[in-house]
Amino acid sequence: MPDQYGTLYVVATPIGNLADFSLRAIETLQQVDLICAEDTRHARTLLQHHGITTHCIALHQHNEDRAAQGIIEKIQQGMSIAIISDAGTPLISDPGMPLVALAHASDIKVSPIPGACALIAALSASGLPVSQFSFLGFIPRTSSARRNLFNEKKNNTESWVFYESCHRIADCMNDLASTLPPDRIIAIAREITKMHETIVKSSIQDMLALIETDSNMRRGEFVVMITGAVIDKKEEELTEQQLKTLKALLQECSIKTAVSLAVEITGVRKKLLYQTALELSSDNQK
Repeated sequence: MPDQYGTLYVVATPIGNLADFSLRAIETLQQVDLICAEDTRHARTLLQHHGITTHCIALHQHNEDRAAQGIIEKIQQGMSIAIISDAGTPLISDPGMPLVALAHASDIKVSPIPGACALIAALSASGLPVSQFSFLGFIPRTSSARRNLFNEKKNNTESWVFYESCHRIADCMNDLASTLPPDRIIAIAREITKMHETIVKSSIQDMLALIETDSNMRRGEFVVMITGAVIDKKEEELTEQQLKTLKALLQECSIKTAVSLAVEITGVRKKLLYQTALELSSDNQK
């Protein structure tokens, strides 16, 4: 990348408690030439609290596509610029992707300044298995779309996580309860790092009852975390006929094609078929 170019800094900000701001983040925002904020009014409170006087402009979902090129040109002229969201790490269900993507395409250095992230903070304190998980961001607003999504995810063996608002959390729990087993363990984190921080782990059935009876559990911003499905090991073994079908397909097709066809024919999970196909292929090569 050209030496005269500046740097684009992706700076994480607190998700509630203003003290959750790294020294490096403060120094970066003090030293850059410009700060791009999701909401300049919201950012002003944080910046003033930490004595940061750097000029700040708005960069949000409604203007980021058209504003990105102008910001890139400033960096190419030697300016260093930081991007921040209203809370947490930019781009994680927040604006910024067009700008960061364009920076990479323009051979501009993009440097992360790590810090708070509601997703990671919630998972770390949830008590759920978190070595593997999938993040869904903000989920659909309508009940039918949510239920379709939950049906797609309900057999995943890894934990899955999403954000939800106070306006839809009760309806969301009802949709979860209608699609997942009532004893499936979930965790909800609300108002993380704030005065009324709450992290609860229970069955879906108990969580639904809690949200219906406790009005505080319908306030704030929520991270909802669902444990993965536990698959019976007996269900993880191919039947003799399923194995025979897979072997026949592997004689005629590539592993990828054979597995895809076997999924359609047998209804067995793709992951199990693919692993079995790899093992069969390895045995044949010996």
